[in-house]
Amino acid sequence: QVQLVESGGGLVQPGGSLKLSCRASGFTFSWYTMAWYRQDLRKEHEGGREGVATISSAGSTWYSDSVKGRFTISRDNAKNTVYLRMDNLKPEDTAVYYCNRDMDWGQGTQVTVSA
Repeated sequence: QVQLVESGGGLVQPGGSLKLSCRASGFTFSWYTMAWYRQDLRKEHEGGREGVATISSAGSTWYSDSVKGRFTISRDNAKNTVYLRMDNLKPEDTAVYYCNRDMDWGQGTQVTVSA
């Protein structure tokens, strides 16, 4: 079955960096567009998950306006892994970050940006 396992979250100060990883299994990873979403659970009543970045099978990328220029999505098809490098983190980046492929989701990894 499809499995998506995120790692790399944690507590970081504003202006700091983190790199998230998502290890995939159960499907031919290189064929699929992969995505990162996030959800601030403190604001769950205000809406669902927000798309952050995507990377296609050909390596084309898309970023939300809120992270463009600060976050970088990449993939390593040999390792069945997609990454999200996050630089110049802001308190408003605090959220649970989820890896996604089509209708499949990982369990999420918490990122907290706080002084």
